[in-house]
Amino acid sequence: MYTNQVPEFDDSGQKFYSSGHLREQLAGTVRVTDLLRSAALTFYPAVARSVGLDPRQMMRQARLPLACLDRPDVRIAVAGFRRLLEASAAASGAQDFGLRMAERGGLVNLGPVALVVREQATVGGAIEALARYIHIHHDGMRLDLQRDAEVLTIALGLRGRHPSARNQSTDLGLGTIHRVIQSVCDGDWRPLEVHFRYPQPHNRSRHREFFRCPLVFNSEIDAILMSVRDLDRRILAAHPLMASYLRKRVEAIDTRPTSWEEKVDEVVRALLASGDCTIERVAEHFACTRRTIHRHLAERGTSFSAILDAQRADLATRLIEDPGRPLLAIAQQLGFSAQSAMARWFRGRFGCTITEWRKGVRPQPLAGAV
Repeated sequence: MYTNQVPEFDDSGQKFYSSGHLREQLAGTVRVTDLLRSAALTFYPAVARSVGLDPRQMMRQARLPLACLDRPDVRIAVAGFRRLLEASAAASGAQDFGLRMAERGGLVNLGPVALVVREQATVGGAIEALARYIHIHHDGMRLDLQRDAEVLTIALGLRGRHPSARNQSTDLGLGTIHRVIQSVCDGDWRPLEVHFRYPQPHNRSRHREFFRCPLVFNSEIDAILMSVRDLDRRILAAHPLMASYLRKRVEAIDTRPTSWEEKVDEVVRALLASGDCTIERVAEHFACTRRTIHRHLAERGTSFSAILDAQRADLATRLIEDPGRPLLAIAQQLGFSAQSAMARWFRGRFGCTITEWRKGVRPQPLAGAV
């Protein structure tokens, strides 16, 4: 069922559109850093090089961790990603940089969300699924659907503090929606109109080439308008049973972390799995300083060391269950300077040695142990 648009304002005064249930999700979360899957950067190096940029240098300037290029499911700061897009367009003179990114992306960047979208029976179902689950991929992105007798309006909302220019973020968002719909329509589809809140650029040729429809600039919303007749188009490759299965799996991860400690916990868990977790690394993913991380966690009554210790304990007990896994490799993955340091920590945390644990000893964790 399509929702009515409700105007909202983000913390920079920009208007966006969200439905009632999204207002509830957004309540009280504006001050927390929005994150997105680093899969959004999948094609950035190639696009940057195509316009004469050094992608790694640009990422350093935007304070984004280079290692995230190899870890598509690790979270990075939305603000840093947006800075990267705008800075890349400015440095290269390629004012269609966001469209170049969208041209190469689409469903391929959306991870679990893409799986649900492409298995829907109809184009309308795919669009509803995209709007319902896009926040799993991107904390700061919302889609709202408004339908009348002939037109479906897909309004794009980008939450958070925007750079002075936000054209590239808007182009990438609308371009991604366009590419997703094209992919489920097998490429045979055009929107009725595309609306942009920013002023008309000097050269609209790339926008016309990409969207292939009338363009409206200085609009009240960023949106794609499409015919409701397209919503009933069948997706020939869809599998109803697979769609039901995937929807249940995605709904299991539907609730995104909303507080600082939950988001830090999520990033720590991902970085520990890759064997590279320090407060400095975590701060890079939030595009902030380590002091900022410490301050926000202290306000919530916790600390980085407490979160790291809890995640270490969870991962350690799973890793040591494999008797063939060398303890030195486990110690390195958990961030210990030596195997002996891990052994001391483990005994203090669990009240037994790793050897005893592998033999089935399961004492209660020591109270307050770190």
